[in-house]
Amino acid sequence: MIINFTTPRHASHWHGRESDMDVTEAIAEILAAEGVDYLFGFPSNPLFDTDAVEEVGIQPIVVRQERTGVHMADAVSRVTAGDEVGVFACQHGPGTENSFGGVAQAYAESVPLVAFPRGYDRATTDVDPKFNSFLNYQHVTKSCEQLTDPEAVADTVRRAFSATRNGRPRPALVEVPMDVWDEEVEDFDYTPAESSKTGPDPGDVPPAVDMLLDAERPVIYAGQGVHYAEAWDPLRELAELVEAPVATSLNGKSAFPEDHPLSLGAGSKSEPGQLAHFLDECDLLFGVGTSLSTTAYGITVPEDNQIVHSTLDPTDIDKEVESDHAIVGDARLTLEAMVEEADRRLDGPRGRRGDVVAEIEEVESEWLDVWRPKLESDETPINPYRVINELTEVVDAEDAIVTHDAGNARDFLAPFWESTEPLSYVGWGKTTQLGYGLGLAMGAKLAHPDKLCINVWGDGAIGMTGLDIETAVRYDIPILSILLNNYEMASYDTPFGGDWAAVAEGLGAHAERVEDPDEIADAIERGVEKTEEGTPVLLEFITAEETELSRPDLE
Repeated sequence: MIINFTTPRHASHWHGRESDMDVTEAIAEILAAEGVDYLFGFPSNPLFDTDAVEEVGIQPIVVRQERTGVHMADAVSRVTAGDEVGVFACQHGPGTENSFGGVAQAYAESVPLVAFPRGYDRATTDVDPKFNSFLNYQHVTKSCEQLTDPEAVADTVRRAFSATRNGRPRPALVEVPMDVWDEEVEDFDYTPAESSKTGPDPGDVPPAVDMLLDAERPVIYAGQGVHYAEAWDPLRELAELVEAPVATSLNGKSAFPEDHPLSLGAGSKSEPGQLAHFLDECDLLFGVGTSLSTTAYGITVPEDNQIVHSTLDPTDIDKEVESDHAIVGDARLTLEAMVEEADRRLDGPRGRRGDVVAEIEEVESEWLDVWRPKLESDETPINPYRVINELTEVVDAEDAIVTHDAGNARDFLAPFWESTEPLSYVGWGKTTQLGYGLGLAMGAKLAHPDKLCINVWGDGAIGMTGLDIETAVRYDIPILSILLNNYEMASYDTPFGGDWAAVAEGLGAHAERVEDPDEIADAIERGVEKTEEGTPVLLEFITAEETELSRPDLE
């Protein structure tokens, strides 16, 4: 049996203007009806070139590079758990070409957003070598259409939003040819796309609970689907009920509070020692809200044990990891059903929580003892782990949203940053696109202006998208940017140069260059104060060429 419930995005329908409008105005009105607050991207696109979006209360954000605009839209979707879908627009030709990487990244990370690229005229859209978004984006979008009939604008855009809001979240694209934008559209009524949740087959729940309760050393592994389903409470209830430790994927980090005694932290290319320990010894892995995809930036699914796999997307089942039992459905509905079933069977505490918690604490303590010399190092150039450690001590994690860039910035941060609140960490890593973190931090700050939004990156990443620091300045988006500058590209023999603090200062940000490890904490405190005053901040720390990561085989 499949249980469905449907919740309208908005309580009322939007009714079109009494007079005719053109396609640009129609799309702007639809975006407003869908609850969109920001439009990210770059001219020349009529949504930017006219005042259509401003007239309906949407703020356009023009970036320096199209990819950053996609990243900002991406972040809005993620830190609101998809409640607000990020929207992006750009010009035809080079705009759509430059944007491709950002959309591809969102597709790989299962992020809902809607893109509105301008296309060439209908008469020439298929003429070589013009870049046709409708054709070229089909493999990195969930829904991809070309709007050729102005009267189809409402249905076409609704399909795009419906695609992002239902099932596995991923990008949708509507390409609008150049000669369609200013064509008139007759008055129409628009009903915003609905969001439907599909529950598990009730018959699949009891076997999963049987396996979880019968296991001697189970581990719960939570993915990003827990965030989108807002399933944080039932995840915690289930873990406490069955007294099982919880790990998350990097995308799912913060789905379970990492200050909880049963937390193992997040799996990534580098990970906490307690996570590696429990995965190595577990006899059952219950993956929920995760695809269990094989990636260099996630856990290695343990062998010689049982796998219970709960996912929203049925194509994930047995895709790469063969499961012993599968449940298809929304993570919250699945976890709620499992909590109810487990609670019905259990008569009070199982009595093993104390032993599990003690084992976690012992292994974590041993792991931190190994890493403390780096975390507290006084060496110069500064050890990057010292920067991360100082950041964790100065910043209140409850009031922050943190993200990272590709490579070492991710690997240094992920094991040691403790996320305590849902959606307080924007984790990613499947295609590791350099320069991603800056846009994520800016988008997160727009969606949650009350939070301290931080991105951690390296000199390779800032070289990709660093000029968009000026975008943060221009739109008063006060983020805190932590740059780990070791003058090289990860561990590759590719020396880089540049004084990035001087560049950021020239772009209008508050910037500091720090070379003394004893000045790290004070610089971070000053940076936080500047963001509270409304100023974007870049702190450039001159760091050593650190190559050691927290991996099981390195401990």
